[in-house]
Amino acid sequence: MAFFEWTSCKFLPFSSQFTKKISYCSSPISEDIVSAAVSILKHHRSKSRWLNLRSLLGGQNRRLTPAQFSETVHQLRNNPHLSFAFFNFTLNHSLCSHTLVSYATVVQILSRSRLKSQAQALIKSSMLVFSEAHHQESSTPIALFEALIKTYRACDSAPFVFDLLVKACIDSKKIDDAIGIYKMLRSKNLFLRTSTCNSLIELVSKGRGCFPMYDLYKDIFCLYDDVGRKGSYGKGVVPNAATFNVVMGGFYREGLLEKVVEVWQEMESCRCVPNVYGYSMLMAVFCEDGRMEDVLRVRKEMENSCLKCDALAYNTIIDGYCRVGEVVKAEEIYREMVVNGIQSTCRTLEHLINGYCKTGDIDSAMLLYKDMCRKGFSPENSTVNVIVRTLCDRERVSAAMTLLRLEGNNHEFVLEDENYMLLIRALCRAGMMEEALKLQAEMVVKGFEPGLEIYAAFIDGYMKLGNEMMACNLRTEMLGEQI
Repeated sequence: MAFFEWTSCKFLPFSSQFTKKISYCSSPISEDIVSAAVSILKHHRSKSRWLNLRSLLGGQNRRLTPAQFSETVHQLRNNPHLSFAFFNFTLNHSLCSHTLVSYATVVQILSRSRLKSQAQALIKSSMLVFSEAHHQESSTPIALFEALIKTYRACDSAPFVFDLLVKACIDSKKIDDAIGIYKMLRSKNLFLRTSTCNSLIELVSKGRGCFPMYDLYKDIFCLYDDVGRKGSYGKGVVPNAATFNVVMGGFYREGLLEKVVEVWQEMESCRCVPNVYGYSMLMAVFCEDGRMEDVLRVRKEMENSCLKCDALAYNTIIDGYCRVGEVVKAEEIYREMVVNGIQSTCRTLEHLINGYCKTGDIDSAMLLYKDMCRKGFSPENSTVNVIVRTLCDRERVSAAMTLLRLEGNNHEFVLEDENYMLLIRALCRAGMMEEALKLQAEMVVKGFEPGLEIYAAFIDGYMKLGNEMMACNLRTEMLGEQI
């Protein structure tokens, strides 16, 4: 594979089918087609332009070759919208059998004019078209990369065209291709933008785990030298606050809280200024361990950096206080949040509901739940289950059943196995056997098998109602199940 050479991100001349003035056409007929197409595109009105082009290129022997097409759009490179319209015209009317090089030429023309969204959409389209045509999905991005290299200098393109290619790979979850392109670029001393590197690291984190993510992070940002000694940043791409947020987030998702703190210390050592999201993540780590003094210390540091709490930061602190059962302090933070004009979210109210349920204050929890419903919030499955469990513990089975029926309209809501048992047991204690049977049938439909505790609850319920025959039958059935 013949590659290119450049110094300090500037390409040097190399041998390819492109030169500074592209010359694809060797025959007079070819030159006539290109010249005529360019003339029509530049000088004809829009209505007649496309009719005349169809007349020019309508015959089988007059269709453009990919090289002729590329030469044509190269001469139109200062008019990227017209070049792109011509490309789509040849596609719609089958006037050219395009190759990756002709696609790449249009991508370069769009990129040099900063039409990033159109360029990236065309990159994704080319990856799809050629992977389907050749059944070589994994090699298409690399082949497109080579085509972009061939066309880069002649089209006087912009370096971020390679970022667009890598981002297209990231959007398509093509991890190996994205890493391969990054490494080929780096081998020639050309580097992706930090934002692109951050997206690549996050893709690896979510797709392959936190340790492959961390290895890639160290590789991209040159954190270690060839013999494994910790080095300094700056030999290419420099990490920013978003970089460290991605790395800390990867470790946090997998519960490696001590690694989050290590990465935070790395960020401090390279004098990178953290943002509110990073501070919130560090506070969340301390909240997990109930270290509220450290949470308040981090908040103070954030405020000293002239950063104000946003909804995420407030929610993190509220959650921390609710976890340790200090709901009064959580309410104080919530009131401060409202006074400072920060709009509460569904998570804000959920944290408070969980805090009240933890302390047994079900009335306050229910008031917040009703407030959530008025605001159009949809609580998490776990939050509803916590409320149901607390209502059952307080022998408020009717309220629990009402809540269950309300949430039953939400197709994503699933009552936990333990809560089915609590509800059925409470219904049986209250003598509401018909409701208990309906709930038990629903439990079976949802895939939960009734255990011995369910049988025992029904037996006790029927015995209290004086229905000894039903209790005896259930006892016999239970014994049969045990056998």
